[in-house]
Amino acid sequence: MRTRAPTSLLQGLTPIANPDAKVLILGSMPGAASLVAGQYYAHPQNRFWPFMGELVGALPSLTYPERVARLAGAGIAVWDVIGRCRREGSLDSAIRDVEVNDFTGFLTTHMSVRTLLFNGIKAEATFARLVMPTLHEHGLAGRLRYRRLPSTSPANASQPATMKLAAWREALAEARVVPAHP
Repeated sequence: MRTRAPTSLLQGLTPIANPDAKVLILGSMPGAASLVAGQYYAHPQNRFWPFMGELVGALPSLTYPERVARLAGAGIAVWDVIGRCRREGSLDSAIRDVEVNDFTGFLTTHMSVRTLLFNGIKAEATFARLVMPTLHEHGLAGRLRYRRLPSTSPANASQPATMKLAAWREALAEARVVPAHP
């Protein structure tokens, strides 16, 4: 009988955030391309950076530090619900042995965050199951608005990109996020 080698524990990325962020965009766990690059949404077919380019000037043609600065300047933070897990490949359906990030600590030090935007179903479901009870315990849940958006992942082909972009545009407008550049 052949045994399978255990999948190694993956460590997520540190958040993109400045102290006065108003919106926190949450993915589930960075994909393989992002973990290798050490950059959020590094897969070339992911729509996150094209959307952020359209909405707040964080154009895919800019360097990663420039894109991060544009997000921060617009009041947008980025992180993932899952801090560590095991997963083969990049699909959310393969995620197991989940450890969530410290949202109590993050939200306590980023008090201006008022809106959480979930980049897809897995991020929202994992947050609701594993993080929300802790936020309720610490009195943080009630000050936040929550909204799931269509995933920007290339694995989510259920909606046209124009419809996804419209949903992202509406969510950022409701959160009063504006581009930090002309």
